[in-house]
Amino acid sequence: MLIKIKKLKPDCIVPSYARAGDAGLDLCSLEDYELKPGERKVFFTGFALEFPFGYVALVKDKGSLPFYGGIHTMGGVFDAGYRGEYSAQLINLGDKPYEIKKGQKIAQLVIVPVATAELEITDELSPSERGEGRLGSSGK
Repeated sequence: MLIKIKKLKPDCIVPSYARAGDAGLDLCSLEDYELKPGERKVFFTGFALEFPFGYVALVKDKGSLPFYGGIHTMGGVFDAGYRGEYSAQLINLGDKPYEIKKGQKIAQLVIVPVATAELEITDELSPSERGEGRLGSSGK
């Protein structure tokens, strides 16, 4: 799939796959920042993308950030029609400040196909084995 990228800032780090076959393009920070426990911050990436309709770009965690620092991504759904600057919103769920350095990989962008649903209003839904069971419905 061809994806067009437009650099919006001169220090933009073009996202890339670390290894052949990786699912996510690495997103990098454009700034040094100390993310305090409980703090949320939007990190802008300095680029915009164009990719085919029928796909979506999802911002997901880098495995090392939650493991070592309790850093988690929040949200991050970019539709095919979006042409603005991409970003990664991070939150520190750990109990210590976490140093993010300029150029550091902070999240990954995964491009996946989208199914467009057609909704039909109904008074009844067909029964299923799970039914209305919520958390713990299959055992603890």
